[in-house]
Amino acid sequence: MSALAVGWIGIAALFALLALRVPIGAALAVVSIGGITVMTNHVAALGIVSALPFTFIGDWSLTAIPMFLLMGFVAANTGLTAGAFDLMRLLLRRVPGGLASASVAACGLFAAASGSSIATTAAMSRIAVPEMLRAGYRPSLATGVVTASGTLGSLIPPSILMVLYGIFTEQSIGQLFIAGIVPGILSALIYMAMITVRAIVDPSLAPARATGRVAPGELGRLVLAVWPFPLLIVGVLGGIFGGFFTPTEAGAVGAFLACAIAALRGQLTRAALGTAVRQTVVATASIFFLSIGAIMFTRFMGLSGVPDQLADAMLSVSTEPLVVIAMIALLFIVLGMVIDSIGLMLLTLPVLLPVLEAANVDLIWFGIIVIKLLEIGLVTPPVGLNLYVMHSALSGKVRLGEILRGTTWFLAMDLVTLVLLILVPGLTLALPTLMRG
Repeated sequence: MSALAVGWIGIAALFALLALRVPIGAALAVVSIGGITVMTNHVAALGIVSALPFTFIGDWSLTAIPMFLLMGFVAANTGLTAGAFDLMRLLLRRVPGGLASASVAACGLFAAASGSSIATTAAMSRIAVPEMLRAGYRPSLATGVVTASGTLGSLIPPSILMVLYGIFTEQSIGQLFIAGIVPGILSALIYMAMITVRAIVDPSLAPARATGRVAPGELGRLVLAVWPFPLLIVGVLGGIFGGFFTPTEAGAVGAFLACAIAALRGQLTRAALGTAVRQTVVATASIFFLSIGAIMFTRFMGLSGVPDQLADAMLSVSTEPLVVIAMIALLFIVLGMVIDSIGLMLLTLPVLLPVLEAANVDLIWFGIIVIKLLEIGLVTPPVGLNLYVMHSALSGKVRLGEILRGTTWFLAMDLVTLVLLILVPGLTLALPTLMRG
């Protein structure tokens, strides 16, 4: 049997295992070991199993993942994110659908501190959704806005997905972080514009905007409550942009700043720190296990020749980067319905990289497009993890169908943003170009 045939059989076996609910990391490892054994011998396969995981996990760049996770979990468990929604609600109180727009902005701020879409959705579902429901917002809008806005955690830096993408594609993580700033802000603004227009067209969607005066000192109090956010974000991204430290070092700086700020505010209790550390260990172990399977699958695909054959097939259709991106986008949207975001990215990169390199696609630009596609997958059934996170956080008080109905509007806006990012690469590449220059 040819190596090419083994490669395609391995891919079919992988999807069969995923259909049987085998964890993605385990499925990738099993298929890779089996495929390499068939193509070479069991000695070579065991050699790869013993050497490759250790070599990969020993990569210094990966230390950014637990550090950024710790930063986010410390911020969430010590209340550093508590005032974001209240401040945005006050600032946007006169805008139609202001509470929903405030939820988008607060999700963006929380995402910048956590780097996790699921963590953002889980946290904001308990803060913003009950507030909107009490104010008379339609349940579909109240839940849909937080479900969709939670995905901003993947696009607004620092992002765990960007770290993994940068390592697997050998691209600058710092440039990826900087490249995500404009697309992240653009996504949030498009969400808010859509909410405002819908609230004007259909006043029953959201109650009338506030008209009363703000209590004296209220704005100042909320600004003081939320000051850790800009300090944390400026400290991390400003340090990277200014060249004071690398993205890997920025993770440690961010974790230190989060702990220091919480300690200064008297919120860094032993219980909060212990919970943050436990959450960091569990999340890091899950990501690393999946990554080990992915790096083994990369080696398997390289030996099989499948990526080269796929590259030839796709490039025979067109060598235009926009056409190649469009074909890949369609693939991601379909697969995103059944595979979680990290698993999908690590599963497809080994196969798609040769296609992208042959088509001369800028991998920083493509990285942001990929992450936007993965965001879409987070709110697309049947997997759509953010949908189930929202449903679970509300203990079933809002039906899953209602949540999905509200999310559909934001999914349409995601597609608009995706098209803009594809057609106008400058939205993604302007800041990284400035950083390089």
